[in-house]
Order: sequence, then structure tokens, then C-alpha cells
Amino acid sequence: MKLAVLILYFAILIGIGFYCRKKSTDVNSFVLGGRNVGPWLTAFSYGTSYFSAVIFVGYAGQFGWKFGLSSTWIGIGNAIIGSLLAWVILGKRTRTMSQHLNSSTMPEFFGNRFSSSALKICASVIIFVFMIPYTASLYNGLSRLFGMAFNIDYSVCIILMTVLTAIYVTAGGYMATAINDFIQGLIMLFGIVIIIVAVLKTQGGIFQAFEDMKAVQDASAGVTNGEFASVFGPDVIGLLFVVLLTSLGTWGLPQMVQKFYAITDEKAIFKGTVISTVFALIVAGGCYFLGGFGRLFADNPNIYSAEGKVIYDAIVPEMLSTLSPALIALVVILVLSASMSTLSALVFTSSSTLTIDFLKDNFIKDMSQAKQVRCIRVFIVVFIVISAVIALIQYNSSVTFIAQLMGISWGAMAGAFLAPFMFSLYSKKITCASCWVCFIFSTVLMILNMTARPYFPEILQSPINCGVFAMISGFIIVPIVSSFTKKQDSETLSQIFKCYNK
Repeated sequence: MKLAVLILYFAILIGIGFYCRKKSTDVNSFVLGGRNVGPWLTAFSYGTSYFSAVIFVGYAGQFGWKFGLSSTWIGIGNAIIGSLLAWVILGKRTRTMSQHLNSSTMPEFFGNRFSSSALKICASVIIFVFMIPYTASLYNGLSRLFGMAFNIDYSVCIILMTVLTAIYVTAGGYMATAINDFIQGLIMLFGIVIIIVAVLKTQGGIFQAFEDMKAVQDASAGVTNGEFASVFGPDVIGLLFVVLLTSLGTWGLPQMVQKFYAITDEKAIFKGTVISTVFALIVAGGCYFLGGFGRLFADNPNIYSAEGKVIYDAIVPEMLSTLSPALIALVVILVLSASMSTLSALVFTSSSTLTIDFLKDNFIKDMSQAKQVRCIRVFIVVFIVISAVIALIQYNSSVTFIAQLMGISWGAMAGAFLAPFMFSLYSKKITCASCWVCFIFSTVLMILNMTARPYFPEILQSPINCGVFAMISGFIIVPIVSSFTKKQDSETLSQIFKCYNK
């Protein structure tokens, strides 16, 4: 039954990819769906690109273990800050200005907004460098679930996911990914609710599970008196940093922001805002709420390494291991849906950026629409293969730094792009120089955090905390540098901002 459900699921995804192929003939239709994607598809595409196996298996397990039930605040923050406020503050202005500037990608937006091809190339290089390890990390967490459900090797899982994602993304472009994201989003919505109920039932129901969490202590971490079941948990500051990175960080991630480029019109943004927020509240809130009960499974030997250390990626799979075969099949489809939708968004962003912002005009002159689409399709396959190879190397050699690199990737991209992008939508005073400083500061900071971490202050040694510091610093750097550097001429600025007068 599990295998039959999986085959049906894959057949639907590939079928949609080939159905959308005939409508993806030029760059606008292939990369942005002709800027005619409705609010439901856009909202679900935003949500499914946001939440992957990293969230469901890795982060839910790790932060649920560390913060207890207060980790639910991470999901709430993802809904309010990462979805609601992102759509309200960025949605309408991004859609309007990106269309006015004829920009298909974030680097192209920066290049056109500040009349700087060098800035566009720099932004595309940052995305190219930091997106691949982020993409590779999506495979983390799938190994144990597939082993539990099908007893097959992780390598087979990676290859299968790689091939199927490559087929439907290269065939149908953005519209195929948007439709598939909608289907995958529905699976995630209903799946997480069913799974939470089923897991808590094995612990005597929600009220009994809550009472049991009150009794959990961890002397080694100095946690007593039911703090794992309290409102804000044992580490309020640590929790706040995680909420900020995973919520505010989305405002500067190109694969998230570019969803606003494609929405059909400004009226659809309000509806998309509501849908996206509810989706995030259920999916992210549900994932972290479920992970918050991870301590109830502390007596399970399978969540510990030979040295006695907790394996965070093993916590959620072990919580699910006693469910019925039908529910386990649902779990696998849910996590696959989350991972494939995010994977498609990341490789789509990387390949379109490399083609449109790096190769076109800079290295390949007079690049026709058809040639651009072919090039993007080739790079989609290349990026997926590279990320799969990295994931296989990590799995077979037990290299751990790649998983850590996801936090570095998120912090570097969000730190580099968030403040410059948001300010450039609202203010005529922002300068090209301020963008350069912010780009360089954030990327260098996160690279140093990876290579010279012991030299950082203790609070910034965590990639999560350092990423938040990079993002917040951007809001200081951009206006200060803009105050004493050369601004664009008034005529150019009037031409850029006249789109808001319509």
C-alpha cells in the first residue's frame, strides 16, 4: 500500500510537469508563470518553499528537545513575521516595482533598481555560492524516515527525489512547481494535523502528554520545575534568536521574495496573505508543537549515538515509528512533499539567477528567450545533481559541516539582501554603495563564523545568532552608509518610483 501511494503521488507530479510544458516557452512564462499566478497557488508555493524536511525532522526535533513545548513559538513566529508581515510589507510593493523594472529575479531587481550590472552580478554570485549547501541540506532527515517506512537505502531515496524533481521542474517551469506546491501543501496541511493526533494518542492524549512534559527535567542542562512545559521554556533568549532567523530571514531569501513577482495582481495579495498565514500557522506551528514533546521519548535508545549524544534528526522519526503503516506512508509523503517543493524552489532560483543575471549579457551576448529557457533547464538539472552528490558525500562520510552550513547559508543570504531590498522598495535615499557594504559585511561575517568561530563572542558563535546579527546589522548599515554616499539622480528615482502612483 505504501509503495502504491508513493507511485501514484510521483505520477501526478510528473503529469503536471508535462501538462505545463507547452505553456512555458519564454522566460516570463517559465520563470514567473507569466506573472499570472493566483493567490492560492502563490500562497501555497510560498508556504511549501518555506517548510521542508529540515523543519519537520531536523529543526522540530532539535528545538523541541532544547526548548520543549515553547518551541511552538517558532511556528507562530513563522506565521506572523515570516508570512503575515512579509506579505503585508513586501508583497504589493515587490510585485509592483519588480514588474515596473521588468525584473524576474532578485539580482536583476538590484541591478535595475540601482542601475548597476556589477551589483546584479555580485548578488547572483552570493545566491550561487550559498544556495547549493542549503539545497543539499534538504535531503537531511529523509534517510531515517525512508529506512523506517520502506527499509531502503538513503542513496536510493536521494536519487529518486533528484530525478523526479528534475523532471517536473524542467518540464513545466514555475507554473508546474506552483501547481505541485498546491497539491503538496494540501498533503502537508492535513498530514500534520493527523500525525499530531496519532502521536499524542500513543502518549495517552494531549492532556496526559502535557502533564508528562511538566515532569521532565534535565539536570545536565540545568532545567527543572517543569520548564519544558512552560510558556517560554528554559531558554528565552535562544528561542528568540531562532524565531528571528527562521521568520525574519524569509524576507531576504530570493526563493521566497520572488513568489511576489509572479502573483496575478495586487488584489490577489490580500487573499494570499491570509492563506499563507493560516498555512504557516498550521504546518510550522504543528511541526514545532509535535517536536516539543520529543523529551517524552528520551528513553528510546535509537535517538542516541554510540557516545550517548542525542541525534536530533532521529527524534521525530522515532516518535512516528510506532504508527500504523498507513500513517507512516502519510508521513513519508508529507516529508517528501515538503522537501521536493522547497528543492524545486531553490534550484529554480539558482538556475534562473545564474542564467539571467550572470551569463546573459555578461558572458553570452544576444541570448534569445528560447536559449535562456534551455539554459535554465540545464542548470536546474546541474544544481539538483550537485546537491544530491553533496548529500551523498555527507551521508557516506558522516561529514557534519554541510548540515551546519545551512544556517550559514540562510544567515548570509538574508543578512545580505533583507535590508537593502526592503529599503529600496520604500526609500529614494538608499544608495548602491550601501547595498555593497551590506552584501560584503553579511557574507564575510557568516564565512568567518564558519571558519573562525572560536574567535567570536560566545553569543555569536552560534550560526543562528550570528545570522540574526547580520540581518539586524543590515538595518543599521544601509541607512548610515546611504547618508554619506552618492545617491541616484532625481530623474531616475522619479522614473523608478512612479509605479506606485498608479
